[in-house]
Amino acid sequence: MDNASPAADEWVPRPAYWIDDVPTAYGHGPAVVLLDQTRLPAEEVRLVCSDVPTLVDAVRRLVVRGAPVLGIVGAYGVALAAARGDDVKAAAEDIAHARPTAVNLAWGARRALAAWQASGGDALAALREARVLHEEDAAASAAMAAHGARFAEGLAEGRPLRVLTHCNTGALVSGGEGTALAVVRALHRVGRLEKLWVDETRPLLQGARLTAYEAARTGMPYAVLPDSAAGSLFAAGEVDLVVVGADRIAADGATANKVGTYPLAVLARHHGVPFVVVAPWSTVDRETPDGAAIVVERRDAGEVTELSGLPLAPLGSEAYNPAFDVTPPDLISAIVTETGVLSPVSAIVIARMSAGHDPVMRR
Repeated sequence: MDNASPAADEWVPRPAYWIDDVPTAYGHGPAVVLLDQTRLPAEEVRLVCSDVPTLVDAVRRLVVRGAPVLGIVGAYGVALAAARGDDVKAAAEDIAHARPTAVNLAWGARRALAAWQASGGDALAALREARVLHEEDAAASAAMAAHGARFAEGLAEGRPLRVLTHCNTGALVSGGEGTALAVVRALHRVGRLEKLWVDETRPLLQGARLTAYEAARTGMPYAVLPDSAAGSLFAAGEVDLVVVGADRIAADGATANKVGTYPLAVLARHHGVPFVVVAPWSTVDRETPDGAAIVVERRDAGEVTELSGLPLAPLGSEAYNPAFDVTPPDLISAIVTETGVLSPVSAIVIARMSAGHDPVMRR
């Protein structure tokens, strides 16, 4: 049975879901189905992962990516291992370490593992927890969209906004409508979006391929730009707000996101433009004290030096290819989570939110 989150709709294909019974090389069994984001926007192809190694490989190859959905996939992966009778603890660790920077992946895997252990090894307990996590993410997405749109409208003072975003943060990264792009979509619904500026997001073009794909399907007014053109947009006064997602937020508010985010934060500060991070509370890692402690994934040089197997640089060229960079908290105007808006951003504010206090909402 296809397990769709009740909060999800079909305006864009779902990035990940569970099927109870599919044909496999070993007969029939459960599987986690992923929309292959490496094939978008040209093709909407689904990858059926009927075992954990296939799932881990898909995560590493960016078939599925984006912090919230990685948490969902991590939990479903543990449920898959339990249903197959695998070594569930070992599978959870393999999934958790498939990518090092996004904290949600390990969080989702370990949450499903804890449910499995608490039940005495019941595979259905792990699956139920994964489905609950999926539903929670959809609800968090809706809450973030509402909080973020209200905050943005307060900045806009009644006029439509020109919003710049980086990488992809929409329904393709979520059980719902996403994080930062969900905020943009909420503004679009009420007529408060004048233009969405979409960074192409080198080297794998998640902005040009994925964010533009979602923006086109939802009728947003958008334009794609080279990452290096963002500075000229700020200088021309064409950006009112920057909204981005996050793969890990440290205890002090420092935020790891797709490489290229930090330069945008510097540009935004120089030009007096608010810079807002939108992410579920599960992305906050209190065990990581600051940005310097965030492990930044390094990826293959070929992502920079080649394009579809064709060389873009001389053969043998070295490449510096971090998947993420880290933005310090003093450059972040606000962090939007499902629980509210954190502003100003600091370790004290994050500690207050962790303790269950009301968010601080100042500008």
